[in-house]
Amino acid sequence: MFDGGMTISFSVLNYSPRKFVFVNVPQKSIFSRARLNPVLAIPSSSSVILQTDESDNQLEVKKRSGNISASKSHDAATNSLLRQSNAVGIIGGVSIDSTLSFAQKLVKWSSKDGEYGVPLILCSDPTLNKELLLHERSSFPLIGGSKPEKPNFDPELIVESLRSKRAFLEKSGARCIVMPCHIMHSLLDEVSSGSTVSFLHMADCVAKELKDANMKPLETGSPLRIGLLTTDAVLAAGFYQEKLQNEGFEVVLPDKATMEHTVIPAIEASIRKDMEGAQNLLRIALQVLLVRAVNTIIVASADLQNLLPQDDPLLKKCIDPMDSLARATILWVKSAEKGS
Repeated sequence: MFDGGMTISFSVLNYSPRKFVFVNVPQKSIFSRARLNPVLAIPSSSSVILQTDESDNQLEVKKRSGNISASKSHDAATNSLLRQSNAVGIIGGVSIDSTLSFAQKLVKWSSKDGEYGVPLILCSDPTLNKELLLHERSSFPLIGGSKPEKPNFDPELIVESLRSKRAFLEKSGARCIVMPCHIMHSLLDEVSSGSTVSFLHMADCVAKELKDANMKPLETGSPLRIGLLTTDAVLAAGFYQEKLQNEGFEVVLPDKATMEHTVIPAIEASIRKDMEGAQNLLRIALQVLLVRAVNTIIVASADLQNLLPQDDPLLKKCIDPMDSLARATILWVKSAEKGS
């Protein structure tokens, strides 16, 4: 659910595996199913879902305050969906839940007096998301009691798909593009190459926040240490380690035994909804890193987020990269708005 008058139930999205798009304009909300021809102007403070059939011949509009119907309109689609100079484009990640949670944070954290502060358009492709998810989890020994499917992962095809979504967001009026998905950032340089809009790298956002925090090493004479908990695929990509080391941090990773016996089992437990088991294993993994004198721990996995209760003292030692990306995006929005 979205706060501030933006209450939308996403349980109705029982579509075939095709892209969908959500558009948020300050004082306007639009939800359109992909081919994106139908776009309807919505009265202020409304939440709406637009649906079309496979041929886009019909348009059904479901509004929070009631149901209405409308005929197909091509006129609005001839221009960009967003015209603000601080419009943000979001390419959805492997988890639609974490993608929507990220969008919710953007809206909620930037809103005031009931007005939405971030004009945004979100594009999500279930087929691409599944391929990335299989790739990220391919190293897991067991998922649901069986070996996970080995994907035929082709980075070039993934980049091509992401670049097509980048082009769509650019044409739709986005001036900054973000990807709330850890594994996608291993391909960000290729995806953003040649683009005329800004891209925010999640690892850059985390490294900058940690640098600005002016923390002191826990051990005198030692470098400032940052722990990192994530999947094998993200660790292998190495972008978190690179960005943090460029800022002068020493990156502390779980050893092989910790990965095999706590981190990966914690993610598996989370996937099969064994919350108590996931919590206990995550606590162990965090403690293992904390005894190595790390100042804070980056938890870069959607499956490990929101496991611990908000009052758990271990959370004070953790940072969620999605939060860092959301804060950096809001700062970009405010800066672009002032510069326009």
